[in-house]
Parts: sequence; structure tokens; C-alpha cells
Amino acid sequence: MRTLYSKFVITTILIMLFSTIVGFMVSNTYYHQTVKQENDRKNMEIAKGMAEFAVTQDNLDSYLKHTAASGYQLFVINSSGQEKFYGGSFRDKTLASEVKEKVLNGDVYHGMKNFPKETFVTGFFANELTNTVGVPFTYQGESYALFMRPNIELLFSEVHFVLGWMIIVMVILSIIAVLIGSRMLVNPIRKLSSATNKVVEEDFDVHLDINRKDEIGQLAGSFNEMIARLGELDKMRKSFISNVSHDIQSPLLNIQGYTRLLESNTLTKEDKDAYIQVIHDETNRMSMLTKQLLVLTTLEQKGNFRNKEMVDVTAQLKEIIQKYRWLLDEKEIAVSYSLDEVIVSGDPDMLYTVWENLLTNAIKYNCPDGSIELTIIERQSEVEIAFQDTGIGLAPAEQGQIFERFYRADDARTRTTEGTGLGLSIVKQIIDMHGGRINVRSVLDEGTAFNVILPKM
Repeated sequence: MRTLYSKFVITTILIMLFSTIVGFMVSNTYYHQTVKQENDRKNMEIAKGMAEFAVTQDNLDSYLKHTAASGYQLFVINSSGQEKFYGGSFRDKTLASEVKEKVLNGDVYHGMKNFPKETFVTGFFANELTNTVGVPFTYQGESYALFMRPNIELLFSEVHFVLGWMIIVMVILSIIAVLIGSRMLVNPIRKLSSATNKVVEEDFDVHLDINRKDEIGQLAGSFNEMIARLGELDKMRKSFISNVSHDIQSPLLNIQGYTRLLESNTLTKEDKDAYIQVIHDETNRMSMLTKQLLVLTTLEQKGNFRNKEMVDVTAQLKEIIQKYRWLLDEKEIAVSYSLDEVIVSGDPDMLYTVWENLLTNAIKYNCPDGSIELTIIERQSEVEIAFQDTGIGLAPAEQGQIFERFYRADDARTRTTEGTGLGLSIVKQIIDMHGGRINVRSVLDEGTAFNVILPKM
């Protein structure tokens, strides 16, 4: 399997090669359509100038030698058939006799323009006699033909050699830069892939140290935030499982123990009744626990509910007070309330669960002959529902933890009350889903107040 690094490098190099080939093809087209004719024209003018100046020379051979030394390859033939080369030698000295005769007879030869053997721009550098321009001239009464082209060796002088090496070095440096740049681009992705594999193995103790201002840096930052959140959720999950296991195991052990005691034939009726009552209480506790766990699961699955209704909060509160009137009377707890009719938008069953949890908590943790006060304050865009009791209260440290799952206040003060530690967690989640908030104020041994603030719509 090819890595992202190798794919990126290969793709970049292929793009460079493709760009080079396309550039070469474009240059070749431009050469054949424009440059080739222009080179032929310029060299033809130079050749004609040489021929005109040659006529005035006393020593033609010396003149042609000096001219060739200035950067040209020359071939001269006269009407007697004498041939001579000046300057750098041609790789291919073949030239049709018809061409020679034609120029000797007064015509010109456009060899560069019509050079057919090379289809690419490199044809300009073909060191062949046919790749020249030819002009006629007369010297001392005899006809001559002069064939000329620039000396290729001079075109590739030391400067051109240096330029050539510069191009080679630039290409090599470009490839090295691509390799380094690719590694800089791919390394963070490799780190991200490695960190992801650790997360798959449930190792959340990872952190991407990638400080970049681009999209990869943003991705790394989001990944770190996600890992931190997943780590917290993992701790919560493990704690949740541990708490559930403990809360289920404890009543099961009690039921098992008292069931064995009931097998004894020496028990009195009073003992049997007491043991049966314990088993009954423990099964009720397990039933309550599983019910509240089901509620929590349902709330998590719902997320943000869509089916909102207009809920009469006042009617719900009055119904719940009436529902638990027997328990209030049993503990001799007085209830006072000032409940104007208030309507909010929400899920009626969920809100009913909130009021029921808060009222039963106020009853359970209240003192005999205590009191509970319910009030509703209606504002322009929100409603505040307050539950105030005169119960055992909460210590300052406990007030910040009471909405956590399975949290129960100091066992020394609450051991006589039944509970799972899930009720207020459910309350908090429902209120959050409704876009509201809940506050708690409490004084130890004096009482507790819960204030629920909900938006009207």
C-alpha cells in the first residue's frame, strides 16, 4: 500500500515532468511557427552582409578565416568546384550538388527554414551542412557560393554551461524541496493516524503537539479537544459502570443473605416478617434503580426533543402535591404554595419527572414537623419555580456534586433515606434539554432551596 507521502511525492514529480513536457511542446510549436523563420531571415541577412563585404577584400581566404573565428561555420565553393570549410567543422558535410549549383547560379538557399530532419526545437542545433543559409557572390570575376550558420560550440560557451548547470541544480533543489515539503505536510497526518490508533485501543492519554496555523493545525486542535472529551466520557462511563455494579450488587447480597436466613426453622414470626420487609425494600430499591437508569438512557437517546407542547406547570405541581399528600401527612410536613397559572413550552412527562423528583427529595430529606414552600415567579421571557424545605441541608462541598450520577450526600446524615443518587442527575439533564438552568442554595441543618428557571417558549 502506498503511503500518502509517496503518493504526494510521485504526484508532484509527475506534475513537474508533465509541465516540462507541455512546456517543451509549446516551445517547439512556437519555434516552428515563429522562431525558425526568424532565425533563417536573420542569418540570411548576415550571410548577405558577409558576401557583400567579401567582394571588397584583397585576400578572400584570410577574410573568411577571421569571419569564421567570430562565431560562424562557413562552407565556400566556387564555379571551378573548389570547396573549403572555415570555423568549426560540420558533423554532416553532405549537401546536394543541385543546391550548390543553384546558389552558384545566383539563387539563395533557405536551409534553416526548410530543415526537415528534426521535428523539435533542437533542430536549430543540428550541426549539418544542410542546416545553413546560402548566398552567391562574385570575387575577382569568379562565382562563389557561401553557406553559413552560427557556430554551435560558441552558443554553448562557459556562460551557457553555467546556466545549464544552474537549471540542473534548480531541478534537483526543487525535488529536494518537494521531498522536504511533503514530509512536513505528511508528518502531522502520520501523528494524527498514530494517535487515532491509540484511541481505537481506548488509550485517551494522547496529545498532538502540532502548532500550525493552517487546516492541519485546526484539525489537530479539534482532535485534542475531542480526545479530552472522550477521556472524560470514558472516566464517566467507567465510574457509571462501577456505581451501577455497586448499587445492584448491594441489594442482591442483602436479598441473598436474608433469603438464607429465612431457610432457618428456628426463626420467630417477627424475625421472618422483618427479613421479608428487608427483601421487599431491596427489591423496590433495585426496581427504582433500573427505572431511573432507563430514564437516563431514554434522555441520552432523545438528545434534543422536537415534540414540544404547552405545559401547565401549576396544574402539574398541584397534582404532584396531591399525589404525595399521604407521605406529607405521614411525616407531618406542612406544604405552602403560591402558584399562579403558568404555561411553558416543553415535554409534559419530562417536566413532571422534574417536579416529582424535587418534591420527593424535599420530603425525604426534611425533618419531622418540617415545611416545604413552593413558589412560581413569572418574568417576561422565563419562569422560576422554587422548592424550599427545612430539611437536613447540604454542606458547601456537597452542593457542587449533587447533580453528578450516583452521588449521595454524607451517609451519616442520609443513611436512613432511600435513594439511588440518580434523581437530581435526571432533573439536571431534563432542564438542560429544555434550555433552562437549576440552582441550589443550602445551609447545613437548616434547609435547601432548588430554583428551576425555564424559558416560556
